[in-house]
Amino acid sequence: MIRFIAFIGILVTLSSCGKGSINPNTQDGIVFSREQRIIADQIISVFENNTPVIQYGYAENLHDGRGITAGRAGFTSATGDMLEVIERYTIVVPNNPLAVYLPRLRELAESEDGSTQGLEGLEEIWHERANDVNFRHIQDVVVDEYYYKPAIAHAESLGISLPLTLLNLYDSAIQHGDGNDPDGLPAMINRTTSKVGGTPKNGIDEKIWLQEFMNIRRSVLLNPYNHETQEEWSQSVGRVDTLIELYESSNFFLTPPILIDTWGDMFTIPTKNDICHKVKSVIISKKLGISENWT
Repeated sequence: MIRFIAFIGILVTLSSCGKGSINPNTQDGIVFSREQRIIADQIISVFENNTPVIQYGYAENLHDGRGITAGRAGFTSATGDMLEVIERYTIVVPNNPLAVYLPRLRELAESEDGSTQGLEGLEEIWHERANDVNFRHIQDVVVDEYYYKPAIAHAESLGISLPLTLLNLYDSAIQHGDGNDPDGLPAMINRTTSKVGGTPKNGIDEKIWLQEFMNIRRSVLLNPYNHETQEEWSQSVGRVDTLIELYESSNFFLTPPILIDTWGDMFTIPTKNDICHKVKSVIISKKLGISENWT
């Protein structure tokens, strides 16, 4: 009976989707409010796929040394996050057609190999699976665990208080990774801290720290240590330039509406479509027994 009543409450929330504003309240100890998280995800979706609508079915070989890039956050076959998505999906849907690629994906992830040999047909199947709400939700969960929560951990360690700074860390985690390579988020954080002589936690003005971080990230995109990514990354400096524009307009709290035209098309952020998606994601989380984190 308790579960039934709780589920009715969720359905009531869903029924109002698109009819009113979302809850802007900030949860304790977290920089993003619910609205800011939705805005951040939509901005990153524009960066990744030139649309604020989350692209769960995207899959393509970008020839950037990372194999096939797919899904809402550009999971790749060479870095292990695509493997994580398909492994978790296979637990929920054991006989899904992506499961046949697991042995090969484990090999590629183990050696961080950008080869696409043995992955023939994966792009088409990934696109077809995007209609499955379980597949979409698992992508959301992996994004939280691999990118958003690490960004929060960095923000807490640095003493970050501005949502725009957290957006920079979150987007960087998705594009650069949170590993130990010279182009990764930790390396850029260390270079920034060294350049400005500290972090906001020990007294450095956060806006000065953020400005330097964006400058360093832009230089990394133009001249990455990994030369295989140079062509692709050098074409993506627009995502940093968009964040710099938010900085220069003093929109440090991601106050909507936000107009962005990173790749030439103008979008207004946030859109109601993604708000509805987030509410649906909460429902799926409860069905799967997974704790949903709005922040």
